[in-house]
Amino acid sequence: SNKRRIAISRLGSTLTPDTEAIATSFNDDDDDISDDDAIEKNSAENNNPIDMVNIVLTTGFESFNRDLYQKAGQLLPPPLSQNIHLQVFADSDIRSSPAEYATAVQNADLFIGSLIFDYDDVLAVSELLPNVKGPRLLFECATELMAFNKVGSFTMEAKQGGAGGSGSDGPPPAVKAILNKFSSGKEEDKINGYLKMLKVGPDLLKYIPGEKASDLRCWLEAYRYWNQGGLNNVKAMLQLVVQRYLTEQHQGGAVNETKQNELKSLTLPELEVTPDIGLLHPLLDGYASNPKSYMEWRLSPATSNLAKQRKFKLAPNDSPRIALLLYRKHVITNQRYIQDLITYFESEGLLPIPVFINGVEAHTIVRDWLTSQHEIEGVSHGTIVRDSTYKPNEATCVDAIVSTIGFPLVGGPAGSMEAGRNVDVAAALLESMDVPYVVASPLLLQSIPMWQSNGVLGLQSVVLYSLPELDGAIDTVVLGGLVGDKIALVPERVRKVCSRLRGWVNLRKTPPAERKISVMLYGFPPNVGAVGTAALLDVPNSLEQLLKRLHEEGYNVGDFATDPDASGQSLVAALAICSENSVIAGGSDKMQSAIEQRIQRAKNGDETVAETLARPGGGLAGATVLGKDMNFDELEKILGKYMAKKVRKSWPEKERGPGMNMKGEMVINGLQLGNVWITVQPLLGVEGDPMRLLFERDLTPHPQYTAAYEWMRLPEEKGGFGTDAVVHLGMHGTVEWLPGQPLGNDRQSWSDELLGGTPNIYVYAANNPSESILAKRRGYGTLVSYDVPPYGRAGLYLELANLKDLVNEYRSGEDSRSDLRDAIWGSCDRAGMTADLPFSFSVENSKGELDLSSVKVEDFDAWVADLSNYLVTLEERLFSCGLHTLGGQPTDKELLSYLNAYFDNKLTVDELEDVIALSHEEQKSTELQPRNSFLSWLQSFADNFMGDNSDISGTQTSDDEPLKEEALKIVELLKRNTEEMDGVLTALNGGYVKPCPGGDLLRDGTSVLPTGRNIHALDPYRMPSEGAWTRGQRAAEEILRQHQESNNGAFPETIAVTLWGLDTIKTRGEAIAIVLALVGARPVKEGTGRTVNFELVPLEELGRPRVDVLASLSGIFRDSFANIVDLLDDMFERASVAEESPDMNYIKKHCLDLEATGTERPAARLFSNPPGDYGSMVNEVVGNGDWDETESLGEIWRGRNTYAYGRSEGGGGVRSGTARPEVLDKLLSTTERVVQEIDSVEYGLTDIQEYYSNTGALKKAAENRKQVDPNSVAKKKVAVSIIEAFGGSDEKVQVKDVEDVLRMEYRSKFLNPKWRDAMLEQGSGGAYEVSQRMTAMVGWAATAEVDNFVFDQAAERYALDEEVAKRLQKNNPEAFKNVVRRLLEANGRGMWSTDDETIEKLRQLYSDADDLVEQVASSFG
Repeated sequence: SNKRRIAISRLGSTLTPDTEAIATSFNDDDDDISDDDAIEKNSAENNNPIDMVNIVLTTGFESFNRDLYQKAGQLLPPPLSQNIHLQVFADSDIRSSPAEYATAVQNADLFIGSLIFDYDDVLAVSELLPNVKGPRLLFECATELMAFNKVGSFTMEAKQGGAGGSGSDGPPPAVKAILNKFSSGKEEDKINGYLKMLKVGPDLLKYIPGEKASDLRCWLEAYRYWNQGGLNNVKAMLQLVVQRYLTEQHQGGAVNETKQNELKSLTLPELEVTPDIGLLHPLLDGYASNPKSYMEWRLSPATSNLAKQRKFKLAPNDSPRIALLLYRKHVITNQRYIQDLITYFESEGLLPIPVFINGVEAHTIVRDWLTSQHEIEGVSHGTIVRDSTYKPNEATCVDAIVSTIGFPLVGGPAGSMEAGRNVDVAAALLESMDVPYVVASPLLLQSIPMWQSNGVLGLQSVVLYSLPELDGAIDTVVLGGLVGDKIALVPERVRKVCSRLRGWVNLRKTPPAERKISVMLYGFPPNVGAVGTAALLDVPNSLEQLLKRLHEEGYNVGDFATDPDASGQSLVAALAICSENSVIAGGSDKMQSAIEQRIQRAKNGDETVAETLARPGGGLAGATVLGKDMNFDELEKILGKYMAKKVRKSWPEKERGPGMNMKGEMVINGLQLGNVWITVQPLLGVEGDPMRLLFERDLTPHPQYTAAYEWMRLPEEKGGFGTDAVVHLGMHGTVEWLPGQPLGNDRQSWSDELLGGTPNIYVYAANNPSESILAKRRGYGTLVSYDVPPYGRAGLYLELANLKDLVNEYRSGEDSRSDLRDAIWGSCDRAGMTADLPFSFSVENSKGELDLSSVKVEDFDAWVADLSNYLVTLEERLFSCGLHTLGGQPTDKELLSYLNAYFDNKLTVDELEDVIALSHEEQKSTELQPRNSFLSWLQSFADNFMGDNSDISGTQTSDDEPLKEEALKIVELLKRNTEEMDGVLTALNGGYVKPCPGGDLLRDGTSVLPTGRNIHALDPYRMPSEGAWTRGQRAAEEILRQHQESNNGAFPETIAVTLWGLDTIKTRGEAIAIVLALVGARPVKEGTGRTVNFELVPLEELGRPRVDVLASLSGIFRDSFANIVDLLDDMFERASVAEESPDMNYIKKHCLDLEATGTERPAARLFSNPPGDYGSMVNEVVGNGDWDETESLGEIWRGRNTYAYGRSEGGGGVRSGTARPEVLDKLLSTTERVVQEIDSVEYGLTDIQEYYSNTGALKKAAENRKQVDPNSVAKKKVAVSIIEAFGGSDEKVQVKDVEDVLRMEYRSKFLNPKWRDAMLEQGSGGAYEVSQRMTAMVGWAATAEVDNFVFDQAAERYALDEEVAKRLQKNNPEAFKNVVRRLLEANGRGMWSTDDETIEKLRQLYSDADDLVEQVASSFG
């Protein structure tokens, strides 16, 4: 089929200049402009006069102009107005009134459409446009629609070989030629050049002879009128096209000639030109031509006097200066919100510099018209070189940039066609400015009530969040939305963005020595040693390094940086003391004495106290407790009556939550070092229900949580700390997870309330772009990424090392092989390896005794070969080794571990070590630039003289050179880990933190380096990627193959697939691809590469039944990939009614079963938590030990995941989710397999709680609904397929059973002395990591199966090894107590079978550990 392609798209992002002359272009391509497919003008063939012209005008992204277009039609001169019937539709009408809209378009003589982007709208309009009898004019729409442009012989429809017969898609050659005259030569300025061309293009075409030029000119003139906008221009546009159309219809004949003369007598109105760019103000008549002249006017006494006369409040002249980028379209159509926004900024004490633009030239404003104090100083010092386009006589200095447009900075709406294409250009411009870049805009696709009930949805979220974040935008604020067809502001939201801007600017303008900084550590869950921990980060050491760096930059950190005994571990230990319930009960006044008494105990040799507390001064360098005990009346004064009332309602006096002293006051505490206050983030919920807050939308944070944040921000003169900024140190805290809008904070959102206008610098793991989205969007976090720890190879240890030697001896020997059988089997039995590789043959004689002599040699040899391969796999398996220190440069050994993991034996260790050595040489050589330059010249000379493959030493270039160059690049980037600390300091200076995609080195390569960046996710409209689609299909094929193999060839009826935000982002949508492949569907992409539909593959092509899929969505996936959710939902709906046999379509089969019972929406397949909630709650229940039967964990998961989502659930705005437990139960009852992807080495099944609490609990929920097998007298087990997706190879996708992956992970990490010893070196944080994995082990044992040997060896490694137990207890007493507790729990619940002696030892250890913890907690010393 001949697909229509686009010549000009959304302001022409695909335009390519052509060097041909305009006249030559028309002469050479004369035939190309009028092709055989063209709809010929009706003029020559049709002499019958037309009484009425039906015009359909459809507004997309500018529905607010509906009334303007309608009025313009009414104002046409009588010879025209009496002959037209104009119908104006908004894009929403296409969906809400499809029949009426279709009838109108089918009967249309003339069609005009603008800014139509939504794919469903595009599809609907595309199907109707061929029915339009006359001209079709489409302006700045999606590419598919732009191809329908046609005026006479001018068309944008691409022909075979490309537009104009040139072999590539693009604009007509004439347009290309004209464009060439207006391009600056810069890639990023092409679209801007296109706009300049519009001004003069129609005039130039006057001089081009021929009908085709006339038709093109008509289209360009109409476009120019539309682009200039305003009532008179729109009226002129309508007059132009209608007058031309009627003139052509009345050609020939006396009557027609009279009509023609009447039409010709009409004069086309002059174009009312508004500048493409300019500045405006409510007090300014007309527009200012540039920022400098605007500021001269704004700061003049005359303007001040005028403001007084009109009682207009102006910000003081020395106020922060904020560049406001505004939509020109909104300015020229007199949208009231523009003037209101400027007025609000002035009244809030911010001096706005409001620049209106078309949308595509935002970067030129930043580059040519704006500067900053940082840039001015950099230019004067020679460290910054401005672009040659900079206009010093027109530019002005600003403190921040606010875009009300969204989209990418370069290209605007047009730039979004190729997301990220010009990110480097934008980042370079913004880095040179080094001021905050903020997006704040009213919603143009959603009403205010829709936003307040559902948050920001669909395409609107991409415009305001996803795309600007690629450029490093922060602190996005929704300013309002649609009220009917009009744009309105919510004043409170405007005040919010003003407060956040003030926070950033004040931070920059406050000298470092005077800045008050809060550092917030993490401490959840309670009572397991979590204080001062974070994922993959050594928090105590990172805190220590941060304080020292702050001192170097002039911050007041007390004596910490100069005290040789100062220790981050001591600070964390002191904060842990202040977090103990017994200490909190005494109030903040007694905390200092509690710490001092604990210091004394450390000096007395108490091993339950952190060792560093025994240093002089406790290693605290004079840090003292600073806090407050606050009653509720005091909280109400700070919080305000409205929010305080909500807190009172959720937390009545008898249930005030944690953090309360014995007087019922809220205890706020932390350690003060100069102007730095270090504290632990309050617990999220209550004891026994620690995450309660997350799962009841109407709840609020408990009183002490709110009090801590409010007191931190309260000015010092009012009794608070008066922080200028807060640093959340490590992944991740909880403020961004508080109740409120899923996306687009409002007044009801608690993260919005508690953070207020305080700059939030959030130090976050680089490999988690998924959850970082919440920190950025809901928690106003300016992210600064940190690297993952080095990778290690598991190696073989203890019995496994012995087994390897036996296997090697067996395989290399001949005579003694039979003698080694028993030894190999005995070693396997001791290591538990018979579970990993069970025998496929009998090893017992007729008496049931072990007898390996009867096993055939070839059978045993084959099994030993498999065993040997398996041992190699275990030996080479990667794990994350230790924890990372913020800003720490990796050692050579650590660099080697990164490279070894990345290249996976493609380069030898010697070669990698040579690369590292070379990196040191190159680093030194930069100091000897003249000599280096000479050597470079000499090398170049040798290359030219001797050939490309020679160098001055005579060695030949090897095939490994590209790999070595890549290795050298990775080393250089990893050495820049120091920029992590730079990033924190840049943010604390109120500057711009450069953006970077989140991910990890192994999967994403060098694109995620260096760290210290403001990480972002990818464009959700481009998933799945091509690579993800390839891998997803292969994974689905392997999943089905394995299932058939173990089920006598039968296909599964239903497979549950978990869709998480993290693995979706990092794999570019592999799990989505798996869902599609299982169902039998494939992604459809429109011309710009956006995924717009999932079409069903015909069964004849599929060759098997469609498998039903239960899609289990994480809350982050649900909120971040709403477009994918809608597309998947639409796919399932279509599959459920496909004209196919239910025997070949299990989706349809199950829907028919549900319909028979009267169940609504039987095709619902996408299930998650209630709207605005996150998590299954299973891990909280396991953590508390508050459960009985394993079945109950499945039911907890089921109860938390009954809400269905998607387009058919009103995802477009009616409501955001519907509870459909009947459909979920049906799907669970038919689920035979669960699929889970693992996206990184750092977070395996056994490393975090989320896997068992979701995947494991889902498995259990499905098993709960199975029938009891009469043969086994047990319910059928549900299999779990695990795909380790962190390799990224398309060649082979490995699918493994969950039990196999658990064994491999436990052997390579948790049971591995190498991994254990690395964690023991990390102090309290490492002990906590051990503790958490022990809890996860119990979770997996409850929801799947964990082999007995795992518990045996865990007890040996961590509890029964006296030296290890002592170190764990000393590092973190609560963590060690939890380790022992979990082992006893596993035995008590029947998960682990061991001898009584072992249990008695563990009980004694637990009793001793409990006594020590209680002893510490029961006193203040």
